[in-house]
Amino acid sequence: MINVGTLTQPRAQAMRAAVEQAKSSQTPWTLDPVAVGALDYRRHFCHELLSFKPAAIRGNASEIMALAGIANGGREWIPLTPQLTRYPLHKHWHGKLAQSVVVTGEMDYVTDGHRIIGIHGGDPLMTKVVGTGCALSAVVAACCALPGDTLENVASACHWMKQAGERAVARSEGPGSFVPHFLDALWQLTQEVQA
Repeated sequence: MINVGTLTQPRAQAMRAAVEQAKSSQTPWTLDPVAVGALDYRRHFCHELLSFKPAAIRGNASEIMALAGIANGGREWIPLTPQLTRYPLHKHWHGKLAQSVVVTGEMDYVTDGHRIIGIHGGDPLMTKVVGTGCALSAVVAACCALPGDTLENVASACHWMKQAGERAVARSEGPGSFVPHFLDALWQLTQEVQA
């Protein structure tokens, strides 16, 4: 999983080497284009990484739209409104960005350019905790390596994270206590899936 949230020149070199190796070994990888529209350097670097064909890209609506070149994707967050969900973003993604693209929000959307899957669930508290999106990107990356339909595997990753979030919120008193409950819920879901 490549996360450009703390992009520096040495990290960019390491990321470039990692995706080159992933491509040559046919290892699926996931791009998390954190704040891709905020800086030209970050946007250009993410576009360079796209040439190595990630298996998936996971971002919020503003990040994905900036990456697709249909919005500037600055630091502001664009909610997935009914008008935005009707916009045929998947037409821009197909064959241009990745095998699967995840747009996260109140409802997550996963597309492969032909099919779109919407995933309900989660809790607004998840948006108040730094790192839940990054954690989702890691789970998406793991699911891209599974056999079977990549789109369905990626949708499952989103579903599991939303379930874990719901379970954690039920036990939490706020964002501080959410994090350990969230990690426990992810572990418990892993045990249930393996059973």
